[in-house]
Amino acid sequence: MTAPTGVRPAVVLVGPPGAGKTTVGRLLAERLGTTYRDTDADIEAAAGKPIPEIFYDEGEPHFRALERAAVTAALDSHDGVLSLGGGAVMDPGTRARLAGLPVVFLDVTLHDAVHRVGLDAPRPLLAVNPRQQWRELMEQRRPLYTEVAAAVVTTAERTPQDVADAVLDALEPKDA
Repeated sequence: MTAPTGVRPAVVLVGPPGAGKTTVGRLLAERLGTTYRDTDADIEAAAGKPIPEIFYDEGEPHFRALERAAVTAALDSHDGVLSLGGGAVMDPGTRARLAGLPVVFLDVTLHDAVHRVGLDAPRPLLAVNPRQQWRELMEQRRPLYTEVAAAVVTTAERTPQDVADAVLDALEPKDA
């Protein structure tokens, strides 16, 4: 389903914390000669505070409402590379909006996620027993990431440049 304004992102990146959505997204935007947008940054700008504070002060339901609004606004207006927060795919409306778009699931192992962001970083859903929480989040979210993805790119043992190359290759139309 195309956004009502006719704007369509060049690439939409989804995946868990530590997948490299921000790093790879910026590289892709540079290579494609377009802009990069991150809905988590949009949420923080709109709320005037970091995401962990939103979770702690107003709770997860409030954060998810802000996230739905940010994703909708970005899908309606951004034609560059777009990264969605790790939990955005939990919303059925968001999943419906992503249908038919060039969505890439950046699949990362727990080992790589730990090394990339550290699981002691201020991530509210990973605050207690982060490794176990990450595994549980992935059990819930992996099927949803896969559902919305036009392509899945594994990030294991790849540099951000290699992942960006793989994303571009995965989205390139194949000859029949």
